[in-house]
Amino acid sequence: MGLVFIFMDQESFETLTLSSEMMAMLWIFWWKDPSSQLHKYNGNPIGLDLPPHVELNVTYTEPAVRGDTSSGTVTKPAKLETGIEIRVPLFIKEGEKVKVSTETREFAGRA
Repeated sequence: MGLVFIFMDQESFETLTLSSEMMAMLWIFWWKDPSSQLHKYNGNPIGLDLPPHVELNVTYTEPAVRGDTSSGTVTKPAKLETGIEIRVPLFIKEGEKVKVSTETREFAGRA
């Protein structure tokens, strides 16, 4: 058996387990809000209810270079504290906090 995640129902104290496969896509956002609601179907966990946006720190991005917009490039890659990489506007700098959509995994604004 691979890595599993165990959750506890705050009302019944029942424990539920999600497989690493179920959590893999959610993990990058879940750890910022561990009080998320767990959804069940027939008593079995099927997913988590995440907030619409999370705020994450930019750990690496290239500085904007004068003239970048003339090439048609208005975004650049940025690596976030959870390890994911998204496209951000040129004005975003390393160390800034950004809002990321948990549904699309896209830049949603400055935090």
